[in-house]
Amino acid sequence: MILGIDEVGRGPWAGPLVVGAVVLGDARIEGLTDSKKLSKKKLLQYDKLIRESAKGIGLGWVSNNEIDDIGLSEALRLATIRAVEQVKTPYHEIIIDGTVNFLRETSKEKYVTTMKKADLLISSVSAASIVAKVARDNYMIEQGTMYPQYGFEDHVGYGTAKHMEALASSGVTPLHRKSFAPIKLLIKSKDSKSKPKEEQQVDNNSQTTKQVGDEAESLAAAYLEGEGFTITDRNWKTKFCEIDIIARKENVVYFVEVKYRKLSKWGDGLDAVGKAKLRQMKFAAEYYALKNKITNSDMRLAVIAVSGSPAVVDKYLEV
Repeated sequence: MILGIDEVGRGPWAGPLVVGAVVLGDARIEGLTDSKKLSKKKLLQYDKLIRESAKGIGLGWVSNNEIDDIGLSEALRLATIRAVEQVKTPYHEIIIDGTVNFLRETSKEKYVTTMKKADLLISSVSAASIVAKVARDNYMIEQGTMYPQYGFEDHVGYGTAKHMEALASSGVTPLHRKSFAPIKLLIKSKDSKSKPKEEQQVDNNSQTTKQVGDEAESLAAAYLEGEGFTITDRNWKTKFCEIDIIARKENVVYFVEVKYRKLSKWGDGLDAVGKAKLRQMKFAAEYYALKNKITNSDMRLAVIAVSGSPAVVDKYLEV
């Protein structure tokens, strides 16, 4: 009797975060796996089977406004608590996909095991992933009828070219996460354009290269958090070297260089990372690891290319 837990909707620009909690008990459903690996048809088939045969199911919803108010980390914790509270079936263990115990400091903490790739290995966690995804996708499809120009039925709130085009032409809806960097930057850009010309000129002249760089780094950090990374440090500098973002994911430490290009005609940000820059990044990473006594983790270099106005993440590349 394992209670499996997984989340869906960590990284989208719009819509809720949903955590699924499932006790399968003695139900045996062949072929369960991570929801991201299943077609829409398979997802719906498995969702029906799980709902018919599982001993207990819970869904914890956190709205986009709640995410804006409390932040993504606390939202994940809140959604997990809400999901678990709905499950009345007895169980002897809780397995959460990933490395973070979102039930810490609760009465359930002692029952929790965290596990990387649990949605591929533990049937009840796979089931939790599936019911959460189907529930959230259905919700976003319904929202697509209310906001037809945004295409929520296709991208369910994630950042795509079509989504960005709709935001640029139609603005932000009540569904959007205003604390996420792409939406925050868009709102700031719209606000600036709505000001009188004299005020716009002051704004444009007052934005320094550092401010542009900081905005690009904030966007890159939000992208990484949406992909499941935990940001551990930003703008780490010494007189010898500097690192834009240090992040962790599954016991791997990533040293991330953020490169912003306003105009694509000069190439994307990755074009600015040559052999000399790679040597500098490697030295900085090794120096950071030495200063912070990091000895038991895999360490990797990565680059995020950002471009445009409002800025968007173009590419993420491990180098």
